[in-house]
Amino acid sequence: MMATLVSGDLPRSRWLAGALLLLLACLAGGPFLFADVRVFTLLGTMMIFILVATSYDLMLGYVHMVSFAHMLFFALGAYGVALATHYLGPTLAAVAVGLGLALLCSLLLALVLGALTLRVQAIFFALATLAVAFACVQLVLQAYPLTGGVDGLRVRLPAVLGPGHRLFQDRLPGLDLPRLLRGLWLDPAAAWEQARFSLYFTGRHLVYYASFVLSLAGVLLLFRVVRSSFGRVLLAIRENEFRARALGYRTVDYRIAAVVLAGLLTCIAGAAFALFNRYVSPATTLSFDLMVFILLICVIGGMGTLYGAVLGAAVFLLAQGYLQDVLTIVVGVAPGSHLWGALFAPQRWLLWLGVLFVLCVYWFPDGIVGRLRAAARQGTTRQEG
Repeated sequence: MMATLVSGDLPRSRWLAGALLLLLACLAGGPFLFADVRVFTLLGTMMIFILVATSYDLMLGYVHMVSFAHMLFFALGAYGVALATHYLGPTLAAVAVGLGLALLCSLLLALVLGALTLRVQAIFFALATLAVAFACVQLVLQAYPLTGGVDGLRVRLPAVLGPGHRLFQDRLPGLDLPRLLRGLWLDPAAAWEQARFSLYFTGRHLVYYASFVLSLAGVLLLFRVVRSSFGRVLLAIRENEFRARALGYRTVDYRIAAVVLAGLLTCIAGAAFALFNRYVSPATTLSFDLMVFILLICVIGGMGTLYGAVLGAAVFLLAQGYLQDVLTIVVGVAPGSHLWGALFAPQRWLLWLGVLFVLCVYWFPDGIVGRLRAAARQGTTRQEG
């Protein structure tokens, strides 16, 4: 069953398969497994950026196209929905119109970026996309009456997608997994009762599961694409573009197609982000930091695997969301030491996040997925020997 879903591209590592299944279970049951609103928000953001990272990995890992304009597609989807609901009213029809126009603009932008490969490639293509990205950021910042400038826009959700709309009148049962695990450690007799909670299934949960279905469908589509004849040509271009052209393949057309597919999927992820976050701004959709983060996610997870983008997005967002809490615990180990407290102060979480990424790249040059698969191969070889 799993082999069919991922088009035959199995994880090839028990640890990787276990991590992916655990992640899938947490995302699928998120609202019913975690009572904390902070965790709910983190999981919703995670599934959206999984789609963004996997679509970018199609370009980076399978064609070796480094684009710094990829988040423009994300911003188009987010701003398309925000502007449509602002000017047309908070209706589902307005959301559909905004997404449709955003997809059209994304298609045109992808064709322009893909056409750049006719003239420039490698580092020159990356610099060209960087120039396009900076120009678009300035355009959004200057068009304050339309886009809200640096202040951004509040997304006017349709009533059915709002947190105040209840799809079911009765509360639904849930089981807080962190509280259950903590209770099993401290007080096993009362753990089950303490972990139980209930919730109303609102429009916000509907947006969550719509994003989950879109992200899962998008990732499975990308697995199908990379395992098809189209994907094999992309790999041929990555390994030796001159030889691929000599075999008769129009490599520019394949590059453009890869940019178009990645851009459209990222645009859909941007629309889902706007509906889930209910606010869009250049800082949350267009910043250069976001583009660097997506690049780091693919590199740390493992380029050219898709699994790496999925796992890398989960690891990155978990580190971003909970590193300050970990540093608070570390500071509490030696509360009397000023040097210790200054070094591991929670406000320095970005410093330690950077250190963790450097160590991860150093120890896992092929990414986390590459490391896990290599360990699995070594274990198989020892068993056969």
